[in-house]
Amino acid sequence: MTSPADAGGPLSRGLGATWREWLVARALPLWSERGFDPERGLYHERLTWSGAPVALPELRLMVQARQIAVYCRAGLDGLYEPSARELAQALLCLETVERLYWRADGAPGWIFSLAPNGGPASRVRDLYAHAFILFAYAWAFRLTGAPHYRRAARETADETWRLFATEGEGFKDKVPQADAIRRQNPHMHLLEACLALFEATGEAFYLDQAQSLVGLACQRFVDARSGALLEEFDSGWAPLAPWGRNRVEPGHLFEWAWLLGEYRRLAACGAEEDARLRAVANRLFTLGRDWGCAPDTGLVYDAMTEEGVVLEHSTRIWPQTELLRLLCQRRKNVERGEGEELSSLSGLFFTRYAPARLAGGWVDRLDEILVPALDHIPASSLYHIYGAGREMVGAC
Repeated sequence: MTSPADAGGPLSRGLGATWREWLVARALPLWSERGFDPERGLYHERLTWSGAPVALPELRLMVQARQIAVYCRAGLDGLYEPSARELAQALLCLETVERLYWRADGAPGWIFSLAPNGGPASRVRDLYAHAFILFAYAWAFRLTGAPHYRRAARETADETWRLFATEGEGFKDKVPQADAIRRQNPHMHLLEACLALFEATGEAFYLDQAQSLVGLACQRFVDARSGALLEEFDSGWAPLAPWGRNRVEPGHLFEWAWLLGEYRRLAACGAEEDARLRAVANRLFTLGRDWGCAPDTGLVYDAMTEEGVVLEHSTRIWPQTELLRLLCQRRKNVERGEGEELSSLSGLFFTRYAPARLAGGWVDRLDEILVPALDHIPASSLYHIYGAGREMVGAC
């Protein structure tokens, strides 16, 4: 099969066709075949660049949930029709995960990770991981309509809101808490899960929670002076560092901008709120594109400050895919004609991060001189890649 980067690049054959071919023929089969352990009924967390599983001392809930969601979405998108093997595999994994991770130590909530013997490796309750199992249930329910997935999602949501509750706004990152730092990232994925569950079930509970999370983001996470979204805060939601020295991740600017667009779509906001949220999202996009991307290549940097000073010139694969997904959304909404940027960034994706030699795998991180900084393929990135890829298939 011809590589997307060969002879003329992605645009010569159509971006949507290129992405579909790579997802259907390479990336998705890689993780459903070499990336799945049929004996345990779980996905591997890592593969070598030659596609061999990498043995690890623990398997995280977050990774399993992400893979389940990807394959359920692929089924809904028609990217695995008529074969149902991968879908059955994902639902088998969800059954296994539910049995081994949920209340596995007799306490409410989901354990963080599993040991090779099938027992808990870490009994910590992690908000980020809980957000992703909720996300997985949303897509499993949309795919199957099975009432169990809807009930399990609501039970998990109720446990999540109790376990991670604080006296003030937002949630704890972990139980037990490791530090007093408050982070936006798990809240972002909790918003994502709530939006997916609302769309799947129509339950007002999830939209109400999404509304609270959007309010928290606009009031606390977004810096009023710059318009940038900060990563870390103290226990009272004050920025962790003095102004100009706080960490900002351009990939999260794009991710939040996309989620605000999804919230606007699902919540049927009034004109004033819709305009306000659109302005916030546009500002996040503009800051990320203008300050958070390398001027020579267009690749998205890993981190900068709210003043636009680049902290980490390295580039991971997931921020590139978050920009791609957001560009598709903006193109769909006729806010910009993003065709040239989509073509350019897709070309970089297939040449720098997903070359043909990796046969559906990817380079997860490049250092500042664009040399691979890891020697394996992490499963966790497929969630980001598929999120962008499904939009590219539909938009181009």
